[in-house]
Amino acid sequence: MAILPIVTYPADILETMCEPVKQFDRQLIQLLNDMYETMIDADGVGLAAPQVGIAKQIAVVDVGDEHGRIELINPRIIEARGEQIGPEGCLSFPGLFGEVKRANYVKVRAQDRRGRPFTLEATEFLARALQHEIDHLNGILFTSKVIRYYDPEELEG
Repeated sequence: MAILPIVTYPADILETMCEPVKQFDRQLIQLLNDMYETMIDADGVGLAAPQVGIAKQIAVVDVGDEHGRIELINPRIIEARGEQIGPEGCLSFPGLFGEVKRANYVKVRAQDRRGRPFTLEATEFLARALQHEIDHLNGILFTSKVIRYYDPEELEG
């Protein structure tokens, strides 16, 4: 496994619509493993392929709950309800945090590393993380949804 370099804004790939994955092979499995290691090493809870320079619909999420490591390939939000407002940051925007409005519940359809389809339902923090990563795959950055940015002093303590 390898720690991959994280692409930071203003790289064009971060605002690129990613291509669907069509090949489920060893290279994909290696990429998923490397992305997960990179996310953990960077102290993140999610990482999308464009953040490591790859314009493919691939993301990993682990918010430290009972779901553990979630791998999303070609994900789509098929249902969203409710509303939550909370803090978000992004590994591609080091040191930048803001308040973002998201759905409080999402149902996501995706494929696993072998290409098998699955559906995942999530609420609260996991729902927020899933929406953030799926936005990345559509070239949408959290900065376009920020209601207000936090001052550094607000983040201490």
